[in-house]
Amino acid sequence: MVNFNGVIISEEENILVENRGFLFGDAVFETVKIVNGKVLFLEDHYFRLMASMRILRMEIPMDFTMEYFEEQLVLVAKINGHIKSSRARITCYRNNGGYYLPTNNTISFLIHTSSIDVSQYTIESLSYEVDLYKDFYISKQLLSTLKTTNKIINVAASIYASENGFDNCILLNDNKNVVEVLQGNIFMVLGNMLITPSITEGCINGVMRKQILMLAKKIKHLEVVEQVISPFDLQKADELFFTNVIKGIQPITKYRKKEFTVNIATQLVDKLNELLPVN
Repeated sequence: MVNFNGVIISEEENILVENRGFLFGDAVFETVKIVNGKVLFLEDHYFRLMASMRILRMEIPMDFTMEYFEEQLVLVAKINGHIKSSRARITCYRNNGGYYLPTNNTISFLIHTSSIDVSQYTIESLSYEVDLYKDFYISKQLLSTLKTTNKIINVAASIYASENGFDNCILLNDNKNVVEVLQGNIFMVLGNMLITPSITEGCINGVMRKQILMLAKKIKHLEVVEQVISPFDLQKADELFFTNVIKGIQPITKYRKKEFTVNIATQLVDKLNELLPVN
């Protein structure tokens, strides 16, 4: 028997009692965008999920192919009635058993979806202000690049942003350099350079990050660089924005007293929409 919110119930009545994703954060996830029944950037999402599970020594089922991965995601979106444009999350967790040491490495997965009003990527004209988050730092290590269910820094920083009237926070690593924002990878335009932190700085190996790096190289006279960004560099930037597969590109309009343009972000959104499947 267990106590759940003051009520004594049997262990069988609560799926969280032994769930390793809940108890130990022993889980990885992918958040994807589905447009017209297709998972955008399917290969990138699938192979990142496979790589994450292998790094964590999870046993990947033989039938967990890329086709199966997309089929299961699209199935839930279709059942929920938002196959045209939706956000879907798949969480893969190690099955019950053991404490820190698992008794087996097999996995189960959970998929849920929600509708998105607009399938195309857009640039919003609203103000968007950010600040640094300095209470806790991201470690410069391989685990930091994975999308695991241990996101307590992002949760704490989200609360900080809300309490202080910011739209987002910039996360730093243990060298006090810029890593990412709460929901995506950060980019900085400085003169004719587009700069983003390298994966070795501890940022998520973002699927949209990969697309933006590829598309930016097609813009004439724009040099694309992966290098260290210090907080001081941000105030010298002409433009700041962050990326993820759901939003696409979100311009940052204000950091401290500095305000930014949206020129490169606008060009990249146009190029990004050319990759979307048509009806």
